[in-house]
Amino acid sequence: MATDRNQAAESDLLRFIAAGSVDDGKSTLIGRLLYDSKSIFEDQISALENTTRKRGQEGMDLSLLTDGLLAEREQGITIDVAYRYFATPRRKFIIADTPGHEQYTRNMVTGASTADLAIVLIDARKGVRTQSRRHAYLAHLLAVPHLVIAVNKMDAVDYAQPVFERIKADFSGFISELGARNVRYVPISALKGDMVVDRGENLDWYDGPTLLAVLESAEVATEGDNEAFRFPVQLVARPGGGRDQRGYLGRIESGTVAVGDKVTVLPAAISTSVTRIHTHDGDLQLASAPQSITLELEHEIDISRGDMIVHAASEPWGKSAPAITQTLEAHVCWLHEQPLDRRRPYLVKHTTRTVNALFEEIAYTVDVNTLERASDVSVLNMNDIAHVKLKLHRPLVCDSYEQNRPTGSFIVIDPASNATVAAGMIATD
Repeated sequence: MATDRNQAAESDLLRFIAAGSVDDGKSTLIGRLLYDSKSIFEDQISALENTTRKRGQEGMDLSLLTDGLLAEREQGITIDVAYRYFATPRRKFIIADTPGHEQYTRNMVTGASTADLAIVLIDARKGVRTQSRRHAYLAHLLAVPHLVIAVNKMDAVDYAQPVFERIKADFSGFISELGARNVRYVPISALKGDMVVDRGENLDWYDGPTLLAVLESAEVATEGDNEAFRFPVQLVARPGGGRDQRGYLGRIESGTVAVGDKVTVLPAAISTSVTRIHTHDGDLQLASAPQSITLELEHEIDISRGDMIVHAASEPWGKSAPAITQTLEAHVCWLHEQPLDRRRPYLVKHTTRTVNALFEEIAYTVDVNTLERASDVSVLNMNDIAHVKLKLHRPLVCDSYEQNRPTGSFIVIDPASNATVAAGMIATD
């Protein structure tokens, strides 16, 4: 572990999603990545060839590597988020193959919520479509740091450079409107393999990196890179089981903490110092996100589950204080088939605190296809994206989602069924 709190940990894991319109080749692309990077076993290859043959096709249908559900195979479409894992000598990867249909918007939100990078596929024959813009918008809304526009099926347009340049120019205007940064454009053929893992021989006019090279080189910000220390308390216990010093257990959501640091317990706003940091493996002088630790403090303070420990304002890295609020303005994606009922309370679970909440206002919903806003809305249905105001029974200690994804997000629970009905991202003030 690094001993300098300003030293960013080099991550060897990239979480990314692949999204696009139906039949744009998402599953084939992921199959190509797995196959060409030699991340599948010989018996899987044999099974893949047999299944392809049974379906009356020649060669090997790489999309079957990710379309793992029988229903998906029978219909020839991907209907859920399929996760796959592979590795190269440079990095490990977790892939989420998200569905393209509009009615599965909630699935993409789920897949993108922890992603470091999003690949939006565009069929070179069809150009930019409504779904392409929708997926880019959702990736931007969820603050996915890197966006790659992969123009697929270049083999179907004779690998023509003007086709790629036209799509790039068309989509660039929309990307500028969103304000998205860190956007790359790569022409590929997932079916033939050009510019996915290997460069191939058909896109010699493109001098940029292959898709895999982009994935291997994308910078991944770890939770420890954010200097804003956030430690939601999960459990209060005496580690020795007796009358020794009380310990506060939890996971560091962002930032670092060291023995001797001055900290503040929120929402009570009581300040103290860290006297000990320890885990099952022993004591630490410094800990960083996403470690699970036990903190011991200089003073005996009334702290309970859901409280947040942050750096005191007197520390150089403690200037960015979280908000303490009983009102949340947030973007939410409604996940459940049962529509929102504004007459009844729901539960908001934020980090380790769960509070009662009412939907006080629906400011507007967003048409994820056109980005148009509709006001005067009284109900949210499954897959709706909306800007809402929530009134909380007790205060939460939180950041905006743009500033801090772990402490800027929450879920909404129906207390009657215990079902998760919505996911929320706290809006910037």
